[in-house]
Amino acid sequence: MKTDRRQFFAHAFCATTGGALVLTSPAESLAPIQRDADSGMKLSLAGYSLRKEFQSDPPVMDICDGFMKFAAENELGAIEPTSYYFPEDADTAYFLEYRRKAFLMGLTVSGTAIGNVFTYPSGEERDKQLNLTRKWIDHAAEMGAPCIRIFAGKIQKGSNEDEARKFAIECIQESLVYAAEKGVFLALENHGGIVGTSDQLLSIVKAVDSPWFGVNLDTGNFRTKDPYSDIAKVAPYAITVQMKVEIRPEGGEKIPADMERIVNILRDTGYRGYVALEYEADKDARSTIPGHLDKLRELIG
Repeated sequence: MKTDRRQFFAHAFCATTGGALVLTSPAESLAPIQRDADSGMKLSLAGYSLRKEFQSDPPVMDICDGFMKFAAENELGAIEPTSYYFPEDADTAYFLEYRRKAFLMGLTVSGTAIGNVFTYPSGEERDKQLNLTRKWIDHAAEMGAPCIRIFAGKIQKGSNEDEARKFAIECIQESLVYAAEKGVFLALENHGGIVGTSDQLLSIVKAVDSPWFGVNLDTGNFRTKDPYSDIAKVAPYAITVQMKVEIRPEGGEKIPADMERIVNILRDTGYRGYVALEYEADKDARSTIPGHLDKLRELIG
């Protein structure tokens, strides 16, 4: 009989040696997310959508007050601030204040996103990436973000895809032990490299079994012959979604995404959770995002 994911986690990770958690039994394949309710989606906005505003000199908007104000003006109830745009010296006090301000603005922090690389072998570079992930697990908990979008990475020089996949699985499993202690989900994104296709992504996802793990489904990142097929294949494992307004099929140019089709895929899967608009198109973000939010709001009901 297949072990329930939560039972597995309790048995596999709760044994301790010298105070450190250790894995005591092999992980079973991660099953599709089971939800005991009809599909339901909530709208959020990824901070990455406003990257040009954050990075201009001087900045047009900051990731805190400006981003929150923009979200509130567009009648959003949630935001997904991207880690890249926080001040480098942001500490616990900063993120607790971020949480306080978001609450007073009527905003939930639906998640955050980091730019880690998990394809290094054991050593200094891997340790840097694991430390980065633990740091942002702490920050996510401080600002009330229940989920962190993570990457797998690209194949490192002298390595190969099988080895890179093994390294990524090891890093994800190690990071999940700490994430579970803090009550923060880790969501692996389909972001090129060794997770550019649905099969590549799921080969990692299914090798990790934890109730604190799943997929961050980025609807614009499959550059395959049939991106919608890949989206449908991965959707059952999604715990958060980033919606792009464009797709780029293999060998083609960017074209408008059929967001209605994508929402229907999510609904058919029974997805319940946040859909964060992640705007990457060329037109001005501040003037264009509101229209896309209105369309998504209508689609998800």
